Amino acid sequence: MSRTPRTYWAAGTAVLLALLCAAAATVAAASGDSGTPARTPGLHSPDAGFARDMAVHHQQAVEMSFIVRDRTQDEAVRSLAYDIANTQANQRGMMLGWLDLWGLPKVVAGEPPMSWMGTSGEDGGHGEHGGHTGHDGHGDHGQNGGHSGHAAAAKPGALMPGMATKEELAQLTAASGRDAEVLYLQLMTDHHKGGVEMAEGCARQCGTPVERDLAQGMADAQSSELTLMADMLGKRGAAPRG
Repeated sequence: MSRTPRTYWAAGTAVLLALLCAAAATVAAASGDSGTPARTPGLHSPDAGFARDMAVHHQQAVEMSFIVRDRTQDEAVRSLAYDIANTQANQRGMMLGWLDLWGLPKVVAGEPPMSWMGTSGEDGGHGEHGGHTGHDGHGDHGQNGGHSGHAAAAKPGALMPGMATKEELAQLTAASGRDAEVLYLQLMTDHHKGGVEMAEGCARQCGTPVERDLAQGMADAQSSELTLMADMLGKRGAAPRG
């Protein structure tokens, strides 16, 4: 077995174990095992907004990864695609599970994607304990003042920053061999950049410790994969877009 698949297998195993530990911690926190009452995130809190938006973001990464596995026989790309699909499908399940646990919807009509990145910090939007909810449904600024940051604008035709358009997905589906590999790596590079920004936003703003930890883990892992994908593109005589 080559070094790359072995490395990915080990990374995938570590992520799966982390996800299982995180899930157990979430249940414990929700049941009040820590001795302090658990606070349920509010509808427009960073915690809920991140879970909703990243679940959608992850779903496209899974979709792109399954597409490329059918369009190339290159083992390095297929291994990367498998690990991304497996990891992000598991993380997506966790985030949707949290929304169920909190009694919150997975879709909120009229809520712009990533609008939670302009809300207050870790206490904002948590049930009755959070800040006041404005008429647009978003919490007020925290008492330290200011937003923690706003998301970059998505490109035309994309739902969120980093996400591919329908046209780009069609191009990936129609490509094969090296062309499919390069396009996938370029699209996933863009996708990871948007994902890292979103995950870092939750790591700063989310009030649920286990969710902050998962978000930071996402940011770290995807940053590492960005370096890897740049190297893989270089070996194919290509480079990240933009």
